[in-house]
Amino acid sequence: MSPNKNETSFLSGLKMNIAKHTKTLVVSLALVLATAFSTSCKNEENNLTIPGVKGPTVTLHEDTVLISMVLENLQLEGGLRYNIPEYENSYIEISPDLASSGTLMAISVNIVDLFDDRLQLLPPQELPGGRPLPGVSTGRLPAVAFTLDFLGGETTFYLGPKFFGIFIPVPMDIGTNNIVTARFYSNKVRAGNLSIVGPDDSGTNSGFLLLLDMSSTVKKMLRKRIE
Repeated sequence: MSPNKNETSFLSGLKMNIAKHTKTLVVSLALVLATAFSTSCKNEENNLTIPGVKGPTVTLHEDTVLISMVLENLQLEGGLRYNIPEYENSYIEISPDLASSGTLMAISVNIVDLFDDRLQLLPPQELPGGRPLPGVSTGRLPAVAFTLDFLGGETTFYLGPKFFGIFIPVPMDIGTNNIVTARFYSNKVRAGNLSIVGPDDSGTNSGFLLLLDMSSTVKKMLRKRIE
């Protein structure tokens, strides 16, 4: 039996209503997915881009904090390992990067060293050259500084009650005494701050500073790794 005029009108309206709600549902779902995707992926993508450097990235591997990066403008033929002064169980390794013409630099910091009270007694230092550390109220932290031949300037390791950090000397053409600081994320969680440091009045001491959070929560998590 063919539907009458009223039934046809009702069915047409129902189809239009379903189509409208379906379209609304699809749009809403797309917005939800887009929001979820941008929330889950934006953090690491929003880390500061350091000219000439890919990274750094920070990962935990067993009892080690591994900080890795590629120095895109540095070409070395072979690999080397350097012990970090005062950090008895930690070291820096460099090797040619297989994915580019740059150099892979991996900083392996043993968690045991991060809880070495002796390191808290090292003389407090600012940035190489004397400028205050950005994001640190006192402008300085207990630190050890040393020179790696392939980098030239002072590489500095900082370790205070609330921060662990490294300064890597690399050329930065962002203007004299300019410092740009932003939040640093690792595995979608804020892990500290990353600063790009321009040259000082002498035209030297540029690089980047990574300061990682050493709050009580972080320390508790790290201690579990070595217990």
